Amino acid sequence: MSLRRLRALVRRVVAEVRRDRPSLALLFIAPIIVTGLLTYILREGQSPDLALALVNQGPPPAALLLTPALEKAGIDVQPAADEAAARHLVQDGSVSLALIIPQDVTTGGGVKVVTLGLDPLADGTDLRTVGAALTSALARAAGGVVPKIEQVTIYGTGSDDPMVPFAPAIVAFFLYFFVYLLTGVSFLRERTGGTLERLMATPVTRGEVVGGYLVGFGLFATIQVAILLTWALGTVHVPSIGPLPAFSIGLGIPIVGSPVIAFLVVLLLGLGAISLGIFLSTFARTELQVIQFIPVVLVPQFLLSGVLFPIESPPGILQPLVAFMPLHYAVDALRLVFVEGADFATSQLAVDVALLAVIAALFGVVASLTIRRDVV
Repeated sequence: MSLRRLRALVRRVVAEVRRDRPSLALLFIAPIIVTGLLTYILREGQSPDLALALVNQGPPPAALLLTPALEKAGIDVQPAADEAAARHLVQDGSVSLALIIPQDVTTGGGVKVVTLGLDPLADGTDLRTVGAALTSALARAAGGVVPKIEQVTIYGTGSDDPMVPFAPAIVAFFLYFFVYLLTGVSFLRERTGGTLERLMATPVTRGEVVGGYLVGFGLFATIQVAILLTWALGTVHVPSIGPLPAFSIGLGIPIVGSPVIAFLVVLLLGLGAISLGIFLSTFARTELQVIQFIPVVLVPQFLLSGVLFPIESPPGILQPLVAFMPLHYAVDALRLVFVEGADFATSQLAVDVALLAVIAALFGVVASLTIRRDVV
């Protein structure tokens, strides 16, 4: 090995990186932004105001201890006549969950906790908050015996597959990620290869350029969405053949609602990712720079859109940012379709779909304004 040649190569690499100022800035600033944001959410994250419906059929000791213990934990307790009334309060959003305390709670009877079932992260946070106060109070009433807590959900497929509650967020995020990556890198190659420069020398408008690329990339995004949903929702069981054991192809995730509506939601998210990729690639000079936008643009959406944390957890100062994140609306819409079985008669789903379409169109317009005729 020649040390002289090695030093020459090192100097060349260092000089090349030093000249690429955007990459240099993202290289050092992006990790600070991402780790700082994650730390801020974990340290300053807020617990949402929690209200529950209480159906207390237990004996006097439980009745006397339970409500004060819950209120001391900052939980708003709303009495309910029976389980049906409590479920109705959870379903219409008046409370986050319901507690059903049976008559035999002090002698080993189980406590039923009813949650909506749309957001497993939020449900888990609420259960932990309620569980501490609940078990402490009931253990005192039952002479130290901690009752068993059973969670049931109003919506859901009834499957015990651990993938089911997280499927909407996972499908949305990875589709958004890969479509953005494909579009950003491909559009950059059009610029650096001179194709876009030649197009801009013709009478074609910038809006037509963005529209053409949006439709072109959209065709591939449509195929990608179809493949992803087919893989996620479908399954083919292959019987054992000779020495090969039986196996399945596809994840086989159950869905309550229409796969067609889920396809539309994910497709609109993909079109938004295409517009975003075109927009951001106009500021990049290398493929590395396109990739380096991921920690700045996509990771915050991953942290704030209900994929990793409940949507109510981020500090209040960050909550307004969620309104501008298409991933939030896609995750919310897919949860409504996958778990609740919602259709377009559900107002929240209609709003989510409309906002996804508006955001995709908005990024397309902004991208057309940022394309320059003096492209490189």
